Amino acid sequence: MKKLLFLFLCFYVFGHEETACAEKKVPILVYHSIAEYNGHGSKELYVTPGNFEEQMVFLRDHGYTLLTFERWQDIDHVPKPIFITFDDGYKNILNAYAIFQKLRTQHFKPMGTIFVISDFIGRSNRLSNSDLKMMANSGLFSIQSHTVTHPDLTKAENVGYELKNSKEQVQKITGKPVIVLSYPYGNTNDKVISEAKKYYRFALTTTPEVFSPSGVKNELYLLPRIYVKYSTTLDELINLVK
Repeated sequence: MKKLLFLFLCFYVFGHEETACAEKKVPILVYHSIAEYNGHGSKELYVTPGNFEEQMVFLRDHGYTLLTFERWQDIDHVPKPIFITFDDGYKNILNAYAIFQKLRTQHFKPMGTIFVISDFIGRSNRLSNSDLKMMANSGLFSIQSHTVTHPDLTKAENVGYELKNSKEQVQKITGKPVIVLSYPYGNTNDKVISEAKKYYRFALTTTPEVFSPSGVKNELYLLPRIYVKYSTTLDELINLVK
């Protein structure tokens, strides 16, 4: 009888541990423009400030913990970890900054990661040096690399330059470490990954999945992300982050 009980307990404990590991899911969301669509560019790359705020309120009210990649190790120690990322460094991400400030409380600290194209910083529709420094110093945003000129790295001849120089330029502006790369267009290959590992601890694709640790080779340089689009409803977002 005791032997049967022991076997049952072993099965229960180890079975549940395996299930917990298998079910570990970490959504990484990607946004571009947080603004009303003005007729220029792809409408689906916009999310209105109203919808963005509604989405962040949902995450706050349902116990999600917003992280940046400096806190990657916390995915195993906080409830419902999730990453909010923004590609390209558009000026209208200041709308997200204002919403984060509005929603911040003693118990909820919204955080996001902005991937900037370093040669585009300061253009009329892009965040400026002072914007980036302010946002980095706020503790609400981590500023990271989206390369120097946004080429398809799988076809570029100067991959090392694109990765090294963008890292150095952004670090010079913010005074904070740059440890993450967002691949332009989400494209990568073995050669690009090999180069990225020289300068970064993580790299992000646009493979539309929720991240679930599996231990596969280079998984931290193949992190998937889920697009949040103009047409994404709150119900759809809820299903995406489950």
